[in-house]
Amino acid sequence: MSDHRRKPPQPQGGGRAAARRAAQQSGRRAAPTRDAGSESPSGSYGGRAEARRAAQRGRGRGRQAPDKRFINYPRSDKDGLQRFVPSWKLVAGTFLGFFAVGMAGAGVALAMVGVPDPKKTAEAENNVFYWDDGTQMAATGGERNRQIVDIVNIPPHTRDAVIAAENASFYEDSGVDPMGIARAVFNMATGGDVQGGSTITQQYVKNTYLDQSRTMSRKVKELFISIKVGATVEKDEVLEGYLNTAFFGRDAYGIQAASQAYFGKNSKDLDPSESAFLAALLKGPNFYNPDGGIGAGAEADKNLARAKERWKWILDREVEVGRMDKAERAKYQTFPKIKESELATSLDGQKGYLVETAKKYVMKQTDITVDDLARGGYKIYTTFNKKKVDALAAAVDKTRKEFLDEKARPGTDKFVQFGGASVDVKTGQIVAIYGGEGWDKKHFTNNADTSGVPVGSTWKPYVLAAAMKYGTQNSNGEGISINSKYNGNDLLVIKDRNGQPLLNDKGQPFRQKNESKTPYGYVTLNEAMEKSINTPFAQLGIDVGLNKVREVAESTGILESSFDQGNLNNVSFSLGTSTPSAIRMADSYATFASSGVHREPYSVTKVLYKGEKQEGFEQPEEKRALDSDIADNITKVLENVVQNGTGTKAKALGRPAAGKTGTTDENKSAWFVGYTPQLSTSVTLFRTDPGAEKKELLSMNGTGGIESIHGGDIPAEVWTDYMREALKGEDTMSFPEAADIGVKADAAGSPTPTPAASKEPSKEPSKEPSKEPSPTQSASEKPNQGKRCKPRDFPCDPTTGGMDGGTTTDGGQDNGGPDNGGTIGGVTPSPTASEDKKPGNGPGGLFG
Repeated sequence: MSDHRRKPPQPQGGGRAAARRAAQQSGRRAAPTRDAGSESPSGSYGGRAEARRAAQRGRGRGRQAPDKRFINYPRSDKDGLQRFVPSWKLVAGTFLGFFAVGMAGAGVALAMVGVPDPKKTAEAENNVFYWDDGTQMAATGGERNRQIVDIVNIPPHTRDAVIAAENASFYEDSGVDPMGIARAVFNMATGGDVQGGSTITQQYVKNTYLDQSRTMSRKVKELFISIKVGATVEKDEVLEGYLNTAFFGRDAYGIQAASQAYFGKNSKDLDPSESAFLAALLKGPNFYNPDGGIGAGAEADKNLARAKERWKWILDREVEVGRMDKAERAKYQTFPKIKESELATSLDGQKGYLVETAKKYVMKQTDITVDDLARGGYKIYTTFNKKKVDALAAAVDKTRKEFLDEKARPGTDKFVQFGGASVDVKTGQIVAIYGGEGWDKKHFTNNADTSGVPVGSTWKPYVLAAAMKYGTQNSNGEGISINSKYNGNDLLVIKDRNGQPLLNDKGQPFRQKNESKTPYGYVTLNEAMEKSINTPFAQLGIDVGLNKVREVAESTGILESSFDQGNLNNVSFSLGTSTPSAIRMADSYATFASSGVHREPYSVTKVLYKGEKQEGFEQPEEKRALDSDIADNITKVLENVVQNGTGTKAKALGRPAAGKTGTTDENKSAWFVGYTPQLSTSVTLFRTDPGAEKKELLSMNGTGGIESIHGGDIPAEVWTDYMREALKGEDTMSFPEAADIGVKADAAGSPTPTPAASKEPSKEPSKEPSKEPSPTQSASEKPNQGKRCKPRDFPCDPTTGGMDGGTTTDGGQDNGGPDNGGTIGGVTPSPTASEDKKPGNGPGGLFG
């Protein structure tokens, strides 16, 4: 047998048994590694099996060298991934360690923070607003109106109402709401609002904490203060402090100032009903003060409705939590009478509207809230120009005095409202607004930024711009020319893009109404804009696509939220049933004036808080909204409106100007929006009863002793008077020359020659054949040529002596029966609250 198969020699002393004894005597040593000189793979300990057993004994029962690390992690006594699983001792020790450190830190923090002093909050500064030249415009807000009262002068029922509304467990809790803290932490972690807790104690601390920065460190410090207050201050003292520091609106801080501001009495004289109302304001005066607030949804009527609902809920809640018995609750069924606000005395004239507009912009650009602004300390530099603001107010006041007589004509001249806005074409700065007669005259709605007033035919330029940009089904997608022809006849059947008649709600072909019954026949779009004829633009809007019209309007600055939602896909959308504000209309037309470049309107250039500049007030970037050739052609068309059409009163400005008139059905609103190369301005006129429970527009037929009001009358005159003064001393500039662009085509798609424009509508039907038979109708009366217009003779057109548009409105009630369109000659139907939102063309011009 070869050597490598021969059995190795046995060790001396007895073989394997001796090896075991030797291993035991050596203190259970592990088998040694293989000796290079050994003939056996197992060395001298009895083979491989014995070596394995020795190794297992060493791992399982043998003693290893101790781990000298302070923390055994990763764990040395585990293999693989188990080394990284912490032991329960490590977890418990870590938790206890952090808890101990946290408790120590909390103890230090509690020792360092102080209990708030409500009297110190009265040292906060006002907000100061500045004109565009840096001079002071107004000072408001801040802790100006505060009177500290002892809790004995706060009736128990007032305390009960506040506790029931804000923190029913006030006298039992620790002063801190764990769920409120959890919400705040979650919101901060997810990038949401850094909101606070909900207990009265936490709100009191927030009210008295002068540092109102919205940071994590401030919230943590505020939390520790709340814990300390809850542990060291008596509950009645906390409640007294809270009611002396809370903001109630009307610049009133504390229950005493609020009692005087809303009821003209001291807080100790409040009754339970009045107390419940003041407690309702604590949820947020901006949305519960019946005067109205700042921002969407804070209108006076909506605020009043919310206040009444919460007032009732608080009284019921007092019964529910045992702070009022049912018999006492039954005494208060009528909402308390609130006195008129005296806040307006410091914000008289247009200042209230200017301050409100600036505040809204500040909140839009930053996370600064209404409550932050109410506490004061801000210096706000605006874009408003005092000279132009005064000029716009003077233009309105002049017309108001000469035009309206509420005593002589209360049924028609009462409740007439003016609104206006002026925007710098080159920057987008809002340089002037007219919001109403003034806060000092108890008019708190800002008519420059109001919604709900349809703009009428001032919308037609968007329809034309969309057609020039996108073309129609008749131009194979190529933009059409302003000299393209459309049928201008009255009661024209409007067709869809396939040439089929659109149907009204009775299944009959829908016929669009003009103001004038003149059979214009085929007219250029330029002439249709000049005379503000409805039917060409009603058909053009369908041909180009109403979605394209919306796209163009939005690109120039019109907000989507102001689109008439009930008529988004109906014919009347092209005729101005949407309701943008005066500010947005002025800014949008500035896009045409600047050759298609849009600049967002803005009213604030800089904000300082306690001397530190706030971010978010850089000048908005300009964007290309329309090709310059398209915008310049719109300007060319609107210049013709001023020179030869419905806006001729603006010719008195004496410098190049472009603009468009707009009037809605039953004369419920009238507009003039126009511009020069430097300045774009809109003026609106409407009637509404501010005291009516249901807010709706009223007809202006007969207002000022005039049968029918048009945008080319009073609004155009106010516009002209203002622009003359606002541009005084500035160079007279011309608009860019408009290039001849687009395809010339008629509504059917066939090329048309450029017509010889006629200054007067024809008395006879057009020689050119109409695609639709016109119903039998009488021609309009011949204008009284050569008539001289008297001063303030608003219906008189100085170029013809006749009405703009050719005839007076007939309201769309005759000639044609139930399938008439009621939208008339530059006159657009007003949306109503009862409009059906479903598509469809209904009778009377109220589509959908």
